[in-house]
Amino acid sequence: MFSYFFENNIKYTGKELSPHFIYRKTGKMGEGIISFIGECDVPLNHMVDIEDVLNNSPIYSKKMLHFIVEIFNIDLFEGVMLQRLLVAKAIEQIQSSCHNLNIKRDGDDIFINGKKASVSIAAKTLTSVLIHFAINIISEGAIIEVSSLGDDTTISNYEEFAKKLMISYINEIEDIKLATTKVLGVYNEQ
Repeated sequence: MFSYFFENNIKYTGKELSPHFIYRKTGKMGEGIISFIGECDVPLNHMVDIEDVLNNSPIYSKKMLHFIVEIFNIDLFEGVMLQRLLVAKAIEQIQSSCHNLNIKRDGDDIFINGKKASVSIAAKTLTSVLIHFAINIISEGAIIEVSSLGDDTTISNYEEFAKKLMISYINEIEDIKLATTKVLGVYNEQ
């Protein structure tokens, strides 16, 4: 799995959650995680979260730190687990930078000081699972009251944060894969 950070801002509209978006944007084939900073404006017609559609809850934020992951040959259950792993790794990294911060995870959402700080979704394609995860950089302009890295933490270098998170996530996945290779199979002797 590879990682890539885009230095130019990219607006996330939901269309980016599409098969081979990472390949088309980077020219690199295979499993990957990319990150970029940009506005998040997902209208209902681009949403894949049916609950948000039924609740008429479009997503908007002026500035977020976005991550898109594409992993092949897995099912949606595994994809959701890897989505939540990314969220957990993000919390771990925020906590290591900001001690005594009131931060918690509820499913695939991060809450800082009791307010929602992130959005995330995992979706299945014909050949892969796609994950979008984004954390607010600023709170201003959001549709609901939110928290953000810029307003509620001491983190200010978002590119460095993104690169560290992507490497930590990749290392965790590789370590999980390695762990599956060192165990003997169990069978019942009768």
